[in-house]
Amino acid sequence: MVNINIVRDNEGFIREYTVEGHAGADESGNDIVCASVSVIAYTGANALEVLAGIKLENTDALIIEDGYMKCVLPIDIDPDKKQTIKIILETMVIGFRQLIETPEYSEYISILDEEV
Repeated sequence: MVNINIVRDNEGFIREYTVEGHAGADESGNDIVCASVSVIAYTGANALEVLAGIKLENTDALIIEDGYMKCVLPIDIDPDKKQTIKIILETMVIGFRQLIETPEYSEYISILDEEV
C-alpha cells in the first residue's frame, strides 16, 4: 500500500508531504497505481522548483529513495510565492484524492491529511 501524509500548518498551508510504500497492484514496472502516485508526487516537487523557485534538489528538503519521497517546504517562504505554492500543492492533493476515488485504485492508497 502507498501511504501519503500531507502535513499542514494551523492556517491550512501544506508544509510537507510524504509518499511511502509500493501499491502492489501489479508487478514492478507494470503497477499503474504506483506510477500514478509517483507522477503526482514528482510533479508537485518539480513545480515547486520550476514555478515557485523553491530549491529542493540536492537539499534535505527533498528526500527520494525506493518507495519513499518526502518534500519539506522551507520555513521562510517569500509571501509573494505563497499563493503559487498553495495552488501547486493543493492541485497535487486533488490528484491523490482522485486516485483514491477510483474504485480500482482505492484499496492500494491511503491519505492522511493533518494539521499540526
